Amino acid sequence: MKAATRMQGTMLFHVWAMSETRRPPDSGAFGKKGPRSVPGMPGEKSLRAEIDDQLLWAELVRRPLRGVLREREPMSRHTSWRAGGIADRTYHPADLADLAIFLRSLPDTEPVHFVGLGSNLLVRDGGLRGTVILLHGGLKQMRMIARNDAGEACIYAEAGVASPKLSRFAATHNFEGAEFLAGIPGTVGGALAMNAGCYGSETWRHVDRVLTIDRKGELRQRDVSEYRVGYREVVLRTVETDVTDEGATAGPGLIAANAEDIQRSAVPRLSDEWFVAAWFKFASSDGEVARRKVKHLLLTRIATQPLSEPNAGSVFRNPPGSYAAQLIEDCGLKGSRFGGAMVSPKHANFIVNTGTARASDIERLIEELRDSVLREFGILLKPEVCIIGEKNHAA
Repeated sequence: MKAATRMQGTMLFHVWAMSETRRPPDSGAFGKKGPRSVPGMPGEKSLRAEIDDQLLWAELVRRPLRGVLREREPMSRHTSWRAGGIADRTYHPADLADLAIFLRSLPDTEPVHFVGLGSNLLVRDGGLRGTVILLHGGLKQMRMIARNDAGEACIYAEAGVASPKLSRFAATHNFEGAEFLAGIPGTVGGALAMNAGCYGSETWRHVDRVLTIDRKGELRQRDVSEYRVGYREVVLRTVETDVTDEGATAGPGLIAANAEDIQRSAVPRLSDEWFVAAWFKFASSDGEVARRKVKHLLLTRIATQPLSEPNAGSVFRNPPGSYAAQLIEDCGLKGSRFGGAMVSPKHANFIVNTGTARASDIERLIEELRDSVLREFGILLKPEVCIIGEKNHAA
């Protein structure tokens, strides 16, 4: 029997309170020694402001959790494929401060998975052990920041903000360059984790800096230079990468307790650190031009992608010099099925749930597509979707 509980409890933490009356400083930077200001930002903190922050922390020591905890939650409710097993627990934080408190309450051994809209995620039928943090609807702050260190205007957006919403916000404020985000059906957190992109642009081209959180609820502001960013890959430079049995790089999207436990996660978990927000920089322009581009991109998506059926976007990354969809189509696999999963007749790099698909059906079809392209063309397609959880061996 599922239990939905609004969390109550007290625990020490160090984080700014996200409330209607007080917002985090634009720097978003908190270290173990308390908050710090960022040179070059307007309203740089005075000593009195630093003291005020510390006094606010003291006030928050006894603040109860405000999010919602559910036990044995079907992940099919939280993924765009509408398939997947049961998570031991899910937690929907009320805001960033609430998330920090909750993370501090967890045992060090508790597996943690961060999920946005679940639009690039397949959870196996055996489900997920540990706790799933659901960011969408909780980490939803988005606003203009006057200037960054380079004198440019920025947009601050938290990890639970839908990427299309950030695109519209940028256009409304007369920026261009964010239009491609309208074509990414996920959240800012997921886009940061995998350097999501489409229509010739990618997320990290527009990142000024990021905000991360660890299991102790500590926030860290990190510069772009601290990451190695590539095609659908973002890796913190200070951490060595591993390689999985299928050749995937164990970057921020991977959880590794040992060699057998490497699993992909929707939002970074490198050294127990996750993206929770970012500052984006876009070029100033005519907002009407940007809005027309967004409209054109959305019409293109409607014409070329199976948006009316449950799917997770592109299943495979495009290999160098080619397109995954074309390779799959050239193998004659458009419309092929396994159980309730089908390769979309509209776009060969999309797998849709026809209504009865289990996660195992989708994963089996992914494997068949990969193996067929390898046999036919000698090209190993790498999944773009994240596959996590345990297989249901009893099925």
